[in-house]
Amino acid sequence: MIDEFLAGDLTEVEAAVRAAAAAEIMPRYRQLAAHEIVEKSGPHDLVTSADRLAEEHLTASLTRLLPGSVVVGEEAVHADPKVYDALGGDAPVWVVDPVDGTRQFVRGEPGFCTLVALAHHGELLASWTYAAALDEMAIAVRGRGATLDGKPIHSGSPAPGAVLRVAMSHPDYTTEAQKRALLGLRTEGIDARPCGSAGLEYLAVARGDQDAVAFNWEYAWDHAAGLLLVTEAGGAQATLYGAPFRITGGNALPFTAARDEATVERVLQALRGEA
Repeated sequence: MIDEFLAGDLTEVEAAVRAAAAAEIMPRYRQLAAHEIVEKSGPHDLVTSADRLAEEHLTASLTRLLPGSVVVGEEAVHADPKVYDALGGDAPVWVVDPVDGTRQFVRGEPGFCTLVALAHHGELLASWTYAAALDEMAIAVRGRGATLDGKPIHSGSPAPGAVLRVAMSHPDYTTEAQKRALLGLRTEGIDARPCGSAGLEYLAVARGDQDAVAFNWEYAWDHAAGLLLVTEAGGAQATLYGAPFRITGGNALPFTAARDEATVERVLQALRGEA
């Protein structure tokens, strides 16, 4: 079933992502009322009516496109953490972050996107990254490469000896061990800055505008789409001690995705304090 679906016309998935953004996200862009913004675990973890309604929209449309599939969405998992277990189940899974970069969305900035990935038995098969305010759509399909607005993109490699441009998690919002690891990126040869929308940071790596990302959290909705996008663009990824990132969880953190294998190793060395 899943192979037949991937071999078919995937433009309906792109249309579903665009439709959810057009119906539920963009009408609320720079139009949110105060009661439409809620703190989940604190002021850095926000949810809006756009997040909830867009996820509901995508849940209905994506499962209709692929009968028998299920959705693991950020807001559904917040309501019921057991939903996350579907990532290790037998059904095809749509991994959904309806508004990645909610803080930017709330501030009325364009740096947010909608992330959708299709996975089966923990393996990433396809992904869609849609920056609605920028009207950019990046798509990756396993073994078929990555595109941005229909044109192939390639991560390439940094120039030899170049200072690496890395977007990283804020070190204060993590464990002490992970904080020490992330602060290892503030070293000679690396220009590290706080990350924005994870999906757009991955896109920057996939198109060669940024050398790497380093994150200390592993929620699949933030990373599934971007990890496939980077790898299909020619990049690479690994967790702290070199193992591949698993969307089902249990990863050694922090982890990185980068333009090539050599850059992954440079970032990991810095994270491990070996730089």
